[in-house]
Amino acid sequence: MAFLGPPSALMSEEFKRSTAEDYAVVPDWIPFPSNMAFRLHEMSMNFEKEAGHVYDSGTSDPIRFGLCIAGSDIVIFRSCVEFEPEWFNLVHQLYQKLIIPVGVLPMEDEDEEDDKESSEWVRIKDFLDLQKENSVVYVALGTEATLSQKEVHELALGLEQCGFPFFWVISRNFPLEMLPDGYCDRVKDRGMVYTKWAPQVKILSHRSVRGFLTHCGWNSASEGLHFGRVLILFPIMNDQGLNARLLEEKKVGVEIQRNEKDGSFTSRSVVEVVVLAMVREEGRKVRENARKMKELFGDKKKNNCYIDGLVHHMVQTRARKSNKDGLELSPYSIAA
Repeated sequence: MAFLGPPSALMSEEFKRSTAEDYAVVPDWIPFPSNMAFRLHEMSMNFEKEAGHVYDSGTSDPIRFGLCIAGSDIVIFRSCVEFEPEWFNLVHQLYQKLIIPVGVLPMEDEDEEDDKESSEWVRIKDFLDLQKENSVVYVALGTEATLSQKEVHELALGLEQCGFPFFWVISRNFPLEMLPDGYCDRVKDRGMVYTKWAPQVKILSHRSVRGFLTHCGWNSASEGLHFGRVLILFPIMNDQGLNARLLEEKKVGVEIQRNEKDGSFTSRSVVEVVVLAMVREEGRKVRENARKMKELFGDKKKNNCYIDGLVHHMVQTRARKSNKDGLELSPYSIAA
Protein backbone atom coordinates (compact mmCIF):
# COMPACT_ATOMS: atom_id res chain seq x y z
CA MET A 1 0.00 0.00 0.00
CA ALA A 2 2.90 2.36 0.72
CA PHE A 3 4.35 1.48 -2.68
CA LEU A 4 1.12 2.50 -4.42
CA GLY A 5 1.30 5.86 -2.67
CA PRO A 6 -1.15 8.44 -1.31
CA PRO A 7 -4.59 8.97 -2.89
CA SER A 8 -3.29 12.16 -4.51
CA ALA A 9 -0.70 10.15 -6.45
CA LEU A 10 -3.18 7.47 -7.47
CA MET A 11 -5.59 10.06 -8.84
CA SER A 12 -3.09 12.53 -10.30
CA GLU A 13 -2.10 12.69 -13.95
CA GLU A 14 1.30 13.99 -12.87
CA PHE A 15 2.14 10.76 -11.01
CA LYS A 16 0.31 8.44 -13.36
CA ARG A 17 2.03 5.10 -13.95
CA SER A 18 1.38 4.04 -17.51
CA THR A 19 4.12 1.49 -18.24
CA ALA A 20 5.57 -1.59 -16.59
CA GLU A 21 8.80 0.36 -16.10
CA ASP A 22 6.94 2.89 -13.93
CA TYR A 23 6.19 0.13 -11.42
CA ALA A 24 9.74 -1.27 -11.45
CA VAL A 25 11.30 1.61 -9.51
CA VAL A 26 11.08 2.52 -5.83
CA PRO A 27 8.78 5.57 -5.58
CA ASP A 28 10.10 8.87 -4.26
CA TRP A 29 7.74 8.88 -1.27
CA ILE A 30 9.54 5.92 0.33
CA PRO A 31 12.14 7.81 2.44
CA PHE A 32 14.25 4.89 3.68
CA PRO A 33 16.44 2.34 1.82
CA SER A 34 14.24 -0.34 0.28
CA ASN A 35 13.87 -2.62 -2.74
CA MET A 36 10.10 -2.25 -2.68
CA ALA A 37 9.24 -2.35 -6.37
CA PHE A 38 7.96 -4.83 -8.91
CA ARG A 39 10.27 -6.65 -11.29
CA LEU A 40 9.70 -5.81 -14.94
CA HIS A 41 8.49 -9.32 -15.76
CA GLU A 42 5.98 -9.21 -12.89
CA MET A 43 4.31 -6.08 -14.22
CA SER A 44 4.59 -7.05 -17.88
CA MET A 45 2.60 -10.19 -17.14
CA ASN A 46 -0.22 -8.36 -15.41
CA PHE A 47 -0.21 -5.10 -17.30
CA GLU A 48 -3.22 -4.21 -19.39
CA LYS A 49 -2.87 -2.35 -22.71
CA GLU A 50 -3.92 0.72 -20.77
CA ALA A 51 -2.84 1.68 -17.25
CA GLY A 52 -5.25 -0.28 -15.10
CA HIS A 53 -8.47 -2.03 -16.00
CA VAL A 54 -11.18 0.33 -17.24
CA TYR A 55 -14.73 -0.40 -16.13
CA ASP A 56 -17.88 0.57 -17.96
CA SER A 57 -17.83 3.81 -16.00
CA GLY A 58 -14.52 4.70 -17.63
CA THR A 59 -12.79 4.95 -14.25
CA SER A 60 -9.43 3.16 -13.97
CA ASP A 61 -8.32 1.00 -11.06
CA PRO A 62 -5.83 3.56 -9.66
CA ILE A 63 -8.50 6.27 -9.51
CA ARG A 64 -11.10 3.93 -7.99
CA PHE A 65 -8.52 2.83 -5.43
CA GLY A 66 -7.53 6.41 -4.65
CA LEU A 67 -11.15 7.44 -4.19
CA CYS A 68 -11.77 4.55 -1.79
CA ILE A 69 -8.77 5.46 0.36
CA ALA A 70 -9.50 9.18 0.31
CA GLY A 71 -13.15 8.59 1.21
CA SER A 72 -12.48 6.26 4.13
CA ASP A 73 -12.36 7.18 7.81
CA ILE A 74 -9.96 4.41 8.80
CA VAL A 75 -7.82 1.87 6.93
CA ILE A 76 -7.49 -1.66 8.35
CA PHE A 77 -4.50 -3.88 7.56
CA ARG A 78 -4.15 -7.63 8.03
CA SER A 79 -0.67 -7.32 9.46
CA CYS A 80 1.02 -6.32 12.70
CA VAL A 81 3.13 -3.33 13.64
CA GLU A 82 5.89 -5.48 15.12
CA PHE A 83 6.58 -7.05 11.71
CA GLU A 84 6.65 -3.91 9.57
CA PRO A 85 6.67 -0.78 11.77
CA GLU A 86 8.35 1.44 9.18
CA TRP A 87 5.64 0.68 6.62
CA PHE A 88 2.81 1.36 9.07
CA ASN A 89 4.39 4.71 9.92
CA LEU A 90 4.78 5.58 6.24
CA VAL A 91 1.22 4.63 5.29
CA HIS A 92 -0.05 6.76 8.18
CA GLN A 93 1.95 9.71 6.86
CA LEU A 94 0.77 9.15 3.29
CA TYR A 95 -2.92 8.75 4.15
CA GLN A 96 -3.09 11.24 7.06
CA LYS A 97 -5.79 9.16 8.74
CA LEU A 98 -6.17 6.42 11.31
CA ILE A 99 -4.42 3.15 10.40
CA ILE A 100 -5.50 0.07 12.37
CA PRO A 101 -3.68 -3.28 12.24
CA VAL A 102 -5.88 -6.31 12.79
CA GLY A 103 -3.03 -8.80 13.23
CA VAL A 104 -2.42 -11.74 10.91
CA LEU A 105 -5.66 -13.54 11.85
CA PRO A 106 -4.03 -16.90 12.72
CA MET A 107 -5.85 -20.06 11.73
CA GLU A 108 -7.99 -22.02 14.16
CA ASP A 109 -6.81 -25.34 15.58
CA GLU A 110 -7.59 -28.28 13.31
CA ASP A 111 -10.24 -30.79 14.35
CA GLU A 112 -8.43 -34.01 15.31
CA GLU A 113 -11.51 -36.09 14.59
CA ASP A 114 -11.63 -34.76 11.05
CA ASP A 115 -7.95 -35.69 10.71
CA LYS A 116 -8.64 -39.28 11.66
CA GLU A 117 -11.44 -39.58 9.11
CA SER A 118 -9.45 -38.13 6.23
CA SER A 119 -7.86 -40.92 4.19
CA GLU A 120 -6.04 -38.32 2.11
CA TRP A 121 -4.45 -36.74 5.17
CA VAL A 122 -3.41 -40.19 6.36
CA ARG A 123 -1.71 -40.74 3.00
CA ILE A 124 0.09 -37.39 3.21
CA LYS A 125 1.06 -37.89 6.84
CA ASP A 126 2.45 -41.35 6.11
CA PHE A 127 4.79 -39.79 3.54
CA LEU A 128 5.84 -36.97 5.87
CA ASP A 129 6.33 -39.36 8.80
CA LEU A 130 8.92 -41.28 6.77
CA GLN A 131 11.09 -38.17 6.35
CA LYS A 132 13.67 -36.85 8.78
CA GLU A 133 12.81 -33.89 10.98
CA ASN A 134 13.33 -30.50 9.27
CA SER A 135 14.19 -32.08 5.93
CA VAL A 136 11.16 -31.53 3.66
CA VAL A 137 10.50 -28.72 1.20
CA TYR A 138 6.78 -28.04 0.93
CA VAL A 139 5.87 -26.55 -2.47
CA ALA A 140 2.55 -24.82 -3.16
CA LEU A 141 1.95 -22.05 -5.70
CA GLY A 142 -1.73 -21.38 -5.08
CA THR A 143 -4.73 -22.13 -7.27
CA GLU A 144 -4.59 -19.17 -9.66
CA ALA A 145 -0.97 -18.96 -10.80
CA THR A 146 -0.07 -20.29 -14.24
CA LEU A 147 3.40 -21.36 -15.38
CA SER A 148 4.64 -22.20 -18.86
CA GLN A 149 5.77 -25.69 -19.83
CA LYS A 150 9.41 -24.61 -19.58
CA GLU A 151 8.90 -23.03 -16.16
CA VAL A 152 7.25 -26.20 -14.84
CA HIS A 153 10.17 -28.26 -16.21
CA GLU A 154 12.82 -26.04 -14.61
CA LEU A 155 11.05 -25.99 -11.25
CA ALA A 156 10.55 -29.76 -11.34
CA LEU A 157 14.17 -30.43 -12.25
CA GLY A 158 15.37 -28.04 -9.55
CA LEU A 159 13.37 -29.92 -6.91
CA GLU A 160 14.71 -33.21 -8.23
CA GLN A 161 18.32 -32.02 -8.23
CA CYS A 162 18.31 -30.26 -4.84
CA GLY A 163 18.47 -33.59 -3.02
CA PHE A 164 15.81 -32.83 -0.38
CA PRO A 165 12.55 -34.70 0.07
CA PHE A 166 9.66 -32.56 -1.13
CA PHE A 167 5.89 -32.46 -1.15
CA TRP A 168 4.62 -30.56 -4.19
CA VAL A 169 0.97 -29.58 -4.49
CA ILE A 170 0.08 -29.09 -8.15
CA SER A 171 -3.14 -27.22 -8.86
CA ARG A 172 -5.51 -27.74 -11.76
CA ASN A 173 -3.41 -25.18 -13.67
CA PHE A 174 -0.50 -27.64 -13.75
CA PRO A 175 -1.58 -30.93 -15.32
CA LEU A 176 0.82 -33.79 -14.71
CA GLU A 177 1.50 -33.88 -18.45
CA MET A 178 3.49 -30.66 -18.01
CA LEU A 179 6.09 -32.45 -15.88
CA PRO A 180 9.21 -33.95 -17.50
CA ASP A 181 8.74 -37.47 -18.85
CA GLY A 182 9.06 -40.11 -16.14
CA TYR A 183 9.38 -37.48 -13.43
CA CYS A 184 7.02 -38.95 -10.84
CA ASP A 185 8.70 -42.36 -11.10
CA ARG A 186 12.17 -40.86 -10.71
CA VAL A 187 11.32 -38.92 -7.54
CA LYS A 188 8.84 -41.31 -5.92
CA ASP A 189 11.30 -42.40 -3.20
CA ARG A 190 11.70 -38.89 -1.79
CA GLY A 191 9.21 -36.65 -3.58
CA MET A 192 5.41 -36.63 -3.61
CA VAL A 193 3.52 -34.80 -6.35
CA TYR A 194 -0.01 -34.20 -5.11
CA THR A 195 -2.82 -33.17 -7.45
CA LYS A 196 -5.74 -32.70 -5.03
CA TRP A 197 -6.61 -30.02 -2.53
CA ALA A 198 -4.05 -30.26 0.26
CA PRO A 199 -4.48 -29.41 3.98
CA GLN A 200 -1.75 -26.78 3.98
CA VAL A 201 -1.89 -25.93 7.68
CA LYS A 202 -1.51 -29.57 8.70
CA ILE A 203 1.41 -30.04 6.30
CA LEU A 204 3.21 -26.90 7.49
CA SER A 205 2.78 -27.98 11.11
CA HIS A 206 4.45 -31.35 10.52
CA ARG A 207 7.85 -31.82 12.18
CA SER A 208 9.48 -32.97 8.91
CA VAL A 209 8.86 -29.67 7.07
CA ARG A 210 11.56 -27.01 7.16
CA GLY A 211 11.15 -24.95 3.97
CA PHE A 212 8.10 -23.57 2.17
CA LEU A 213 8.47 -22.76 -1.54
CA THR A 214 5.61 -20.33 -1.94
CA HIS A 215 4.06 -17.95 -4.48
CA CYS A 216 4.09 -15.33 -1.69
CA GLY A 217 0.36 -14.86 -1.31
CA TRP A 218 -0.01 -13.15 2.06
CA ASN A 219 -2.21 -15.90 3.48
CA SER A 220 0.31 -18.62 2.60
CA ALA A 221 3.28 -16.57 3.79
CA SER A 222 1.55 -15.91 7.12
CA GLU A 223 0.78 -19.60 7.56
CA GLY A 224 4.39 -20.53 6.84
CA LEU A 225 5.70 -18.02 9.39
CA HIS A 226 3.05 -19.18 11.89
CA PHE A 227 5.06 -22.40 12.11
CA GLY A 228 8.48 -20.77 11.68
CA ARG A 229 9.16 -22.27 8.23
CA VAL A 230 11.86 -20.62 6.16
CA LEU A 231 10.34 -19.21 2.97
CA ILE A 232 11.62 -19.88 -0.54
CA LEU A 233 10.09 -17.01 -2.49
CA PHE A 234 8.68 -17.51 -5.98
CA PRO A 235 6.19 -14.69 -6.69
CA ILE A 236 4.07 -15.04 -9.82
CA MET A 237 1.24 -12.51 -10.01
CA ASN A 238 -0.65 -9.58 -8.47
CA ASP A 239 0.85 -8.30 -5.19
CA GLN A 240 3.09 -11.34 -4.70
CA GLY A 241 6.19 -9.55 -5.98
CA LEU A 242 5.90 -6.82 -3.36
CA ASN A 243 5.21 -9.44 -0.68
CA ALA A 244 8.41 -11.21 -1.72
CA ARG A 245 10.42 -7.98 -1.45
CA LEU A 246 9.06 -7.40 2.06
CA LEU A 247 9.72 -10.97 3.22
CA GLU A 248 13.26 -10.88 1.87
CA GLU A 249 13.94 -7.47 3.44
CA LYS A 250 12.77 -8.92 6.76
CA LYS A 251 15.22 -11.80 6.21
CA VAL A 252 12.66 -14.58 6.67
CA GLY A 253 12.94 -15.87 3.09
CA VAL A 254 15.15 -16.05 0.01
CA GLU A 255 13.88 -15.33 -3.51
CA ILE A 256 14.59 -17.59 -6.49
CA GLN A 257 16.44 -15.47 -9.03
CA ARG A 258 14.68 -14.83 -12.34
CA ASN A 259 15.49 -12.84 -15.45
CA GLU A 260 14.41 -9.24 -14.82
CA LYS A 261 12.75 -8.80 -18.22
CA ASP A 262 11.08 -12.10 -19.05
CA GLY A 263 10.97 -13.90 -15.69
CA SER A 264 12.86 -16.95 -16.95
CA PHE A 265 14.86 -19.05 -14.51
CA THR A 266 16.84 -22.27 -14.49
CA SER A 267 16.74 -25.43 -12.43
CA ARG A 268 20.15 -24.41 -11.14
CA SER A 269 18.76 -21.20 -9.64
CA VAL A 270 16.08 -23.27 -7.90
CA VAL A 271 18.70 -25.63 -6.49
CA GLU A 272 20.93 -22.81 -5.25
CA VAL A 273 18.19 -21.03 -3.33
CA VAL A 274 16.59 -24.20 -1.91
CA VAL A 275 19.93 -25.46 -0.62
CA LEU A 276 20.82 -22.04 0.81
CA ALA A 277 17.49 -21.74 2.60
CA MET A 278 17.49 -25.30 3.91
CA VAL A 279 21.04 -26.02 5.07
CA ARG A 280 23.80 -23.67 3.94
CA GLU A 281 25.58 -21.52 6.49
CA GLU A 282 24.70 -18.36 4.53
CA GLY A 283 21.03 -19.12 5.17
CA ARG A 284 21.36 -19.75 8.89
CA LYS A 285 20.21 -16.25 9.90
CA VAL A 286 17.19 -16.47 7.59
CA ARG A 287 16.19 -19.82 9.13
CA GLU A 288 16.61 -18.39 12.62
CA ASN A 289 14.55 -15.31 11.79
CA ALA A 290 11.78 -17.46 10.31
CA ARG A 291 11.68 -19.63 13.44
CA LYS A 292 11.38 -16.53 15.61
CA MET A 293 8.30 -15.49 13.65
CA LYS A 294 6.34 -18.20 15.46
CA GLU A 295 6.39 -15.87 18.45
CA LEU A 296 4.55 -13.23 16.43
CA PHE A 297 2.53 -14.91 13.67
CA GLY A 298 1.71 -17.90 15.88
CA ASP A 299 0.79 -15.97 19.02
CA LYS A 300 -3.01 -16.05 19.11
CA LYS A 301 -3.21 -14.00 22.30
CA LYS A 302 -1.21 -11.17 20.75
CA ASN A 303 -3.21 -11.31 17.52
CA ASN A 304 -6.50 -11.36 19.44
CA CYS A 305 -5.41 -8.13 21.15
CA TYR A 306 -5.24 -6.51 17.71
CA ILE A 307 -8.77 -7.67 16.93
CA ASP A 308 -9.98 -6.43 20.32
CA GLY A 309 -8.41 -3.05 19.59
CA LEU A 310 -10.29 -2.78 16.31
CA VAL A 311 -13.59 -3.81 17.92
CA HIS A 312 -13.05 -1.32 20.74
CA HIS A 313 -12.44 1.48 18.27
CA MET A 314 -15.55 0.62 16.24
CA VAL A 315 -17.72 0.44 19.37
CA GLN A 316 -16.42 3.76 20.67
CA THR A 317 -16.91 5.42 17.30
CA ARG A 318 -20.49 4.13 17.10
CA ALA A 319 -21.17 5.30 20.64
CA ARG A 320 -19.86 8.82 19.92
CA LYS A 321 -21.87 9.05 16.71
CA SER A 322 -25.04 7.80 18.39
CA ASN A 323 -24.71 10.20 21.30
CA LYS A 324 -24.09 13.07 18.88
CA ASP A 325 -27.23 12.14 16.93
CA GLY A 326 -29.27 11.71 20.09
CA LEU A 327 -29.81 7.99 19.59
CA GLU A 328 -30.08 5.42 22.38
CA LEU A 329 -27.70 2.46 22.12
CA SER A 330 -28.84 -0.95 23.31
CA PRO A 331 -26.35 -3.13 25.23
CA TYR A 332 -26.50 -5.60 22.36
CA SER A 333 -25.21 -3.08 19.82
CA ILE A 334 -22.35 -2.22 22.19
CA ALA A 335 -21.49 -5.89 22.64
CA ALA A 336 -21.55 -6.46 18.89
